[in-house]
Amino acid sequence: MSAAWPSEVRFNKARAELLIRFDDGNEASIPYELLRVESPSAETKGHGSETPPPPVRKRHIGVVGADPVGRYALRIRFTDGHDTGLYTWAYLAELADQKMSRMAAYIGRMKELGLSRE
Repeated sequence: MSAAWPSEVRFNKARAELLIRFDDGNEASIPYELLRVESPSAETKGHGSETPPPPVRKRHIGVVGADPVGRYALRIRFTDGHDTGLYTWAYLAELADQKMSRMAAYIGRMKELGLSRE
């Protein structure tokens, strides 16, 4: 069985979220903050076995643009200048599916480390 393919990708500035619809009928929204803190880049995922602390002060992050990367991903450009993560369609579907648990884990880790989302 092949993975669902995006049929619509829309950035909603007013709600600060990405809306993505797939050809299998599923649709979801992903907050910009989650997209930024879960960026699939070395900055947020770490280099090798090193795990960096989560990015701080991303609660009000914006998106300034996005570019397709081949037919498999998006490079999202954020208002803080971050643009190195390549978000595959499968990864976006995963983020959408797990957004509640990932946001809870992120907020918990921020509290544990005494860091601020603001």
